[in-house]
Amino acid sequence: MRVEFVSLGSGSNGNSTLVRVGDTLLLVDAGFSAKIIVERLNSVGVAADDLTAILISHEHSDHVKGAQVMARKYGVPVWLTRGTYRRLKDKNIPQVEYIHPHGSFCIGDAKVTPFPIPHDAAEPCQYVIGDGSKRFAIATDMGCVTPYVSQQLAGVDALLLEANYDGDMLHNGSYPYALRSRIDGRYGHLSNEQSAVLAASLEHPGLQKLFLGHLSENNNTPDNAFGSVANRLKRGGDDVCVLKRATVSEWFCVT
Repeated sequence: MRVEFVSLGSGSNGNSTLVRVGDTLLLVDAGFSAKIIVERLNSVGVAADDLTAILISHEHSDHVKGAQVMARKYGVPVWLTRGTYRRLKDKNIPQVEYIHPHGSFCIGDAKVTPFPIPHDAAEPCQYVIGDGSKRFAIATDMGCVTPYVSQQLAGVDALLLEANYDGDMLHNGSYPYALRSRIDGRYGHLSNEQSAVLAASLEHPGLQKLFLGHLSENNNTPDNAFGSVANRLKRGGDDVCVLKRATVSEWFCVT
């Protein structure tokens, strides 16, 4: 069975990843308007009606902006934690499936393993998705790396990892102190350096591709993120890709 994925955009203004396992199509987060999501799905040969489910990581708008409209218009069930659902401003979702952040489950051909993340949201989680053999993981929106997060990401075959901000750019920039403190706090986001340390700890011969995502528009650059992580890896920059905020990536297949 094939495990494939494509980023529909990844950054502080919106995040959405499409994962295909066999005949199952999962949209992980829907942080753009429904119109933009449909356009980007079409650009990679997928119709919104073909979606099997939407998985939501947490309630922040850059992850949930288009989810409810997609659910209502195209009849797509939405899977999320109870804490995330309680914090949604728009709860008009025809089909809700509640998940526990420590319990694996299957959706069609896909095995989904959520894991809790330290972030300033109600009950946030991220996901490892695979076919029972190959596994692709998303690890963004984390203020720090817990031992449990590291455990869940160990041995994955492909990884989308947050590299949200450059420390110097954040602290020398125009953001007020409270916002800076929120971003680099234990429940904020991963810096380039934190991402690099985690990536190095997870590096193994079977890691086919490392994607860096959720970059801040104001406090990071693709070159800074790439350089920080590549300098820590034995493979250097080989098989490391920085995702763009508003551009669809190519499909990647985990073999």
